[in-house]
Amino acid sequence: MRDVRVVLIGGASNTGKSTVAGVVAERLGFEHRSTDGLARHPGRPWRTPEHEVPPHVAEHYGTLTTDELLASVLDHYERLWPRIEELITERARAGTPGLVLEGSALWPDRVARLTVPRTAAVWLTADDTVVRDRVRAAGRYEEATDAERHLMDRFLARTVRFQARMLDAVEAHGLDRVDTGGRTVAEVADAVLAAAAAARTRPGR
Repeated sequence: MRDVRVVLIGGASNTGKSTVAGVVAERLGFEHRSTDGLARHPGRPWRTPEHEVPPHVAEHYGTLTTDELLASVLDHYERLWPRIEELITERARAGTPGLVLEGSALWPDRVARLTVPRTAAVWLTADDTVVRDRVRAAGRYEEATDAERHLMDRFLARTVRFQARMLDAVEAHGLDRVDTGGRTVAEVADAVLAAAAAARTRPGR
């Protein structure tokens, strides 16, 4: 890992990217950032004690089909990619602070085409039932109204479809993935670091 300056952690929503990226960054002494901080797509459509669902978010998930929801988020990530690539390129230079960058916007097809040295990429996956349980726990599904449940169900349907498409791309390019099922955060971080240390995970080689 001595020559790796940027570690990319992709994956669908609720697969543990942020938590794992934080641990990996701490172990490496790198900065931790999320692609969501560059430009955010309509967020997660459930209430929290600090957050109400904005009307435009409720409309987004409440009116679009699963295919339309998937197309919308993929289009957003395509528009965001130049900014992501610029950040990766900047932080991969020798002498710059190391970076762990995580986010669903790290789409395998684009990462596989990177020619940036000193980078490594890993995707996190989780069983659909694990993702469902995490979404429902976060949104307090059992206490939610029918309308609120509908929004969560739409988000979940898009997430499952997104992960299936992402997995196809990861496997097509022979990229590394780590399944988070049945593992502690520390164990997943260990697996990410091991994968990142392997030369074949480095898009820029």
